[in-house]
Amino acid sequence: MEKFVVSARKYRPSTFNSVVGQSHITITLKNAIKSNHLAQAFLFCGPRGVGKTTSARILAKTINCFNVDENIEPCNVCESCVSFNEGRSLNILELDAASNNSVDDIRNLVEQVRFMPQIGKYKVFIIDEVHMLSNAAFNAFLKTLEEPPPHAIFILATTEKHKIIPTILSRCQIFDFNRIKVEDMATHLAEIAQKENITYENDGLHVIAQKADGALRDALSMFDQIVTFAGNHISYKSVIENLNILDYDYYFKLTDYLLNGDVAASLLLYNEILSNGFEGNFFTNGLAQHLRNLLVSRDTVTLQLLETSPGIKEKYKNQAALCEMAFLIRGLEICTKTEAGYKMSVNQRLLVELALMQLCTLQGLKLDSEKKKSEASLTPNATNVTEPSIDATNVENNNQIAKSSNTISNSSEEVTLVAEAESDKINKSAEESIPNKVEVKKVISPKNFSIGKPSISSMLNQSKLSDKEEVINIVNLRNAEYTEEQMQASWAAYAKQVDEKGKTSLWHTLTVTKPIIETPNQVLFHVYNAVQESDVQAVLTELSMQLRNDLQNDHIQIVLEVSKDESERKPYTNREKFMRLVQINPNLETFRSQLDLEI
Repeated sequence: MEKFVVSARKYRPSTFNSVVGQSHITITLKNAIKSNHLAQAFLFCGPRGVGKTTSARILAKTINCFNVDENIEPCNVCESCVSFNEGRSLNILELDAASNNSVDDIRNLVEQVRFMPQIGKYKVFIIDEVHMLSNAAFNAFLKTLEEPPPHAIFILATTEKHKIIPTILSRCQIFDFNRIKVEDMATHLAEIAQKENITYENDGLHVIAQKADGALRDALSMFDQIVTFAGNHISYKSVIENLNILDYDYYFKLTDYLLNGDVAASLLLYNEILSNGFEGNFFTNGLAQHLRNLLVSRDTVTLQLLETSPGIKEKYKNQAALCEMAFLIRGLEICTKTEAGYKMSVNQRLLVELALMQLCTLQGLKLDSEKKKSEASLTPNATNVTEPSIDATNVENNNQIAKSSNTISNSSEEVTLVAEAESDKINKSAEESIPNKVEVKKVISPKNFSIGKPSISSMLNQSKLSDKEEVINIVNLRNAEYTEEQMQASWAAYAKQVDEKGKTSLWHTLTVTKPIIETPNQVLFHVYNAVQESDVQAVLTELSMQLRNDLQNDHIQIVLEVSKDESERKPYTNREKFMRLVQINPNLETFRSQLDLEI
């Protein structure tokens, strides 16, 4: 029985044109041979399985070939090519630096450099995994590498260029090999399958190419494994079964569940995936990759970034049309955080299930937001009357009312009297057209009430009728009475929310003193320094909103006051803390000065 030879060796490229996915390397080497501009040392670097050693062997064979054709390819007929193909050429020496990395090994190599080639013009030394050489071996190799005999050429190959010392790098022409593209790899696998009389499905070959992660040798090894498993027909199903790959259909199905907000179906599908033997982090990584593919499939310009077969690419394109950009980006964030916390999680299954629940709510939140927007756009004004008309807006804008009314110095009773006096002048036909009392809630535009603007009474006399109506509507602001205890309870509730969010410093600032009612509808809060004042100022709008909503009073204002009393102010810096301690025990200052200590 004929001995089996793996595809990686059987179909190893023997010419520059047969090298897959490295045209930028092969063209440069062919031009160097053609123009006789060969360097004395080459460094081939790149990931595993991309053709570094193969290209080195082809270069060594080509420069010693007696009958190089017009395409700068070896003839494979002359004595030099035949001896190389049969593995008996004395002009080409290969050294594995992983096991021959000492100074003595390099000395033996240097000794062989002195001998002229038996056949051909050059003696080629291929050193694989050159980064494994010791520093002493590198230093012993420097002189020979820089000034070799005219007949000697060195080709170094490595997967870790950063481990090679700079003095070696400076003496070599460096060629960086790329990862082989999925499409190029799938095409090469298809050619081998045809030569071996093996039928195949394009989707199956693309999955092998993706699993190989840019390494053609890995792809060929998986190809042989699947042929052994499935026989002379490579199907998509046989590939995912043998390579333990999660099917595309799972992710397409799961995305449909997420878009529909179907939590139960999503959890059941995840349970099925776990039952098939897949780990949760493997599933999460695949889901993130799926969402990324959907993201690039939304635009025809970025669709080329999708390295899948045409059939799968069409599926991505169709599903991407159903997904919003915000859904995909937020989904990627959730998957990334879940994947990062997976190893540290005690209950890993619950972590992934929680992520699926969050993903299911993303589309629902968007639908609710759109529903509210549509309802808001369709909501009519509070009333439609003939001239003069009184416009109305939603009560949700009360927060803007409170903000814009910060400069109003009149009390609510004075505003009411002015508004009543002005309303008597309005045409009675407007009142007759409103059979029932209509509660009008109008947002006061900040342009009418800001710092430096005239008083309410002057605006009533000088502004247009629409502006007067805005002033009249002040009477409809919430103005419920409240006690200091109720105000402090609402303040404490907000501080508790801050503490639950992990903002310990802000919580301490809000609770170190209690707010007091300075004047009606004015809350005074003392802070001890500018840093605390800045912290509270950053959340002042949110805090004011909480108080107004809890106490049903839209006139509440918060006034911050930095304490000037040094005895009350808490020490903040290290020096302030030390001086406060000195006030308690003056001996501390004596201790510091005698030992010449610094704070």
